[in-house]
Amino acid sequence: MQLEAEKFRVELTGYAYRMLGAAAEAEDAVQETLVRAWQHADRFDDARASLRTWLYRIATNVCLDMLRSARRRARAVDLGPAAEAGAPLGTPLPPGAWVRPVADARVLPGDDPAEHAVRRESVRLAFIAALQRLSPRQRAVLILRDVLGWHAGEVAELLDTSVPSVTSALQRARATVRRAGPVAPLEPDAAALLDRYCRAFERYDVAAMVALLHEDATMTMPPFAWWLRGREQIRQVLLHGDGSCREARMVPVAANGTLAYWQERPTGPDGTYEPFALMIFETRGGLITEITTYLDEPPGAAGGRRAGWWRAERS
Repeated sequence: MQLEAEKFRVELTGYAYRMLGAAAEAEDAVQETLVRAWQHADRFDDARASLRTWLYRIATNVCLDMLRSARRRARAVDLGPAAEAGAPLGTPLPPGAWVRPVADARVLPGDDPAEHAVRRESVRLAFIAALQRLSPRQRAVLILRDVLGWHAGEVAELLDTSVPSVTSALQRARATVRRAGPVAPLEPDAAALLDRYCRAFERYDVAAMVALLHEDATMTMPPFAWWLRGREQIRQVLLHGDGSCREARMVPVAANGTLAYWQERPTGPDGTYEPFALMIFETRGGLITEITTYLDEPPGAAGGRRAGWWRAERS
């Protein structure tokens, strides 16, 4: 039982991540799911449900339990108006306030290429943030139906409810997610665009960086609620920063279904570099539309760079 259940760890972690909005909590939820499955293995009846379905039932209950006392996670753009360049960052918010990043390797099974592409869209930061606007049960219904492709009857049985109830919850969930705005598909040439930006970042060529930004681009830096909108606002911050980003290097990784980069800084005379921040980008029309810089992401936590972030190739 234990070894057979273990093969579902990645997809269960992806499900829990979409439900909870944070990699560390998703890992905890899946571990609790597997422990409960092992403890109650005698209750599993393969004549009534597959092992996969049974594990999803347990995982759903674990996530619903965890969400009872949790605050809604969000992105900085959801918390208040944009700041002006030069405004103080303010007081950092606790980690539980934020939608957190996750390494693709932790949440995306690598089996069917077409299915993998769909699943990548469903772990993008904007979609995870939109899911947090839903009630926990609506969240479960939307993920199971629209992301994982379960039938309404299967979801109703898992949630101990009726098919009409599932259908109604799905309609309300879809409407809420639509109001949050669409998630732009990953552009084919995004990797080349971001590579140009990161090379300019390493040179700290502000003009070259700004030239690659959309005029309405946003910049956010969790754990601070401070954020900027607009190419000119971002340019001012880059020009008049404290210089701490100079001499940094950018290491590409795969996170949240898109390309992300660890910003690393030299830490001593021996030339050693240490991760400082995780940067996740969104693009549209050949320009960068969002830069999210997690200043508080532990490199080794929940699949951090030393524990499994996938490095992407860079020419």
